Amino acid sequence: MQARTPIDPYAAGSATVPGAAATRVAAPEGAPSLPSRVSWGAIIAGAVIAVVIGFMLNILGVAVGATAVDAVNRDTPSASTFGIGAGIWLLVANLIGLAVGGYAAARLSGTADKTDASLHGVGVWAIGFLVSALLLGNLVSGAASSVASAASSVLGGAGQAASSAASSVASQANPQALMERARAALSGPSEPARMTTEQRGAEITSLLGTRIANGSLSDPERQRLSALVAAEAGISQQEAAQRIQSYEAEAQRTAREAEQRARQAADAAATGTSTAAYAVFGTLLLGLIAAVLGARTGARNLLAVGAAAGRRRTA
Repeated sequence: MQARTPIDPYAAGSATVPGAAATRVAAPEGAPSLPSRVSWGAIIAGAVIAVVIGFMLNILGVAVGATAVDAVNRDTPSASTFGIGAGIWLLVANLIGLAVGGYAAARLSGTADKTDASLHGVGVWAIGFLVSALLLGNLVSGAASSVASAASSVLGGAGQAASSAASSVASQANPQALMERARAALSGPSEPARMTTEQRGAEITSLLGTRIANGSLSDPERQRLSALVAAEAGISQQEAAQRIQSYEAEAQRTAREAEQRARQAADAAATGTSTAAYAVFGTLLLGLIAAVLGARTGARNLLAVGAAAGRRRTA
C-alpha cells in the first residue's frame, strides 16, 4: 500500500510530494474551527526589523549627505537637490526595511499559504508605520517643548523688564497734568487754525478711524479732515483734499494687494497640503506593496520541504 503524506494544516486545500498520492481534506459538518493562523510574535519581530533597518539606512543617508557638503571649495549641492535626494533615500530606505521585515515575518510564522504570508506582511507594515509615527511624534514634541520653554523664558524676561519700565514711568507721571492735557484737547477751540498740533492730530486720527471703520467719510467729515490737514501742514484746503484723496487711493490699492497676497497664500497652502497628503498616501501604499511582496517571498514552499524530507529519508 502506498503511504500517504501528512497534510500540513496551513496548506490551502491539499498538498502533494513526489511519490505520494494527492489527498483532499473535507471538514465534516460540526467539526471544530481551524486554529488561528496569525503569529503575532513573527509580525512584531518583522516590524521591529523593518523599523531598525529603515533607521539604519536613514543614518547612512545622513552620513552620505554630510559627506557631500564641501564648505571649503563651495562645491556643495543646492538645497533643492539635497531635499529631492533626501526624499528619495527616505522612501527607498523604508521600502527596503518593510520588504525585509515582511520576509522575516512570513518566514518566522512558518506558513506556506501565500495569503497568510501577505496578511503577515500587512501586519508588519501597519505596526512599523505606527511605531515610526510614534517615534517621530515624540521627537517633534520634544523639540517643540524645548523651543517653547526657551521662548517662554525670553518673553518672561522681556515682560518683566517692560513691566518695570512701565512702573517707573507711571511713578514719575503726574495724573493731574495728564487730566489737564486731556481736558485741553477735548475742550479746545474748533477752528483748525487755532487748535494746537496735539488737538489737530487727535481729531485727524479720529476721522481716519471713522474712514477705516465705515469705508468712507461723509461730506462734512471730509471737509473737516481737509481743513485739519491744511492747518497742520500749512497748505491750502484744496491741496489738502487732493492729498487725502491720494492717500485714500494708495490705501485702497494696498488693501487690494494685501487681499490678493492673502488669497495666493491660502491657495499655495491648500496646494501644499494636497501635495503632501498625496505624497504620504503614495509612501504608505508603496510600503504596503513592499511588505506584502517580501512576505510572499518568505512563505515556505511545501513541495520543496517535502522533497528535501524525502531525500533525507532516502539517504
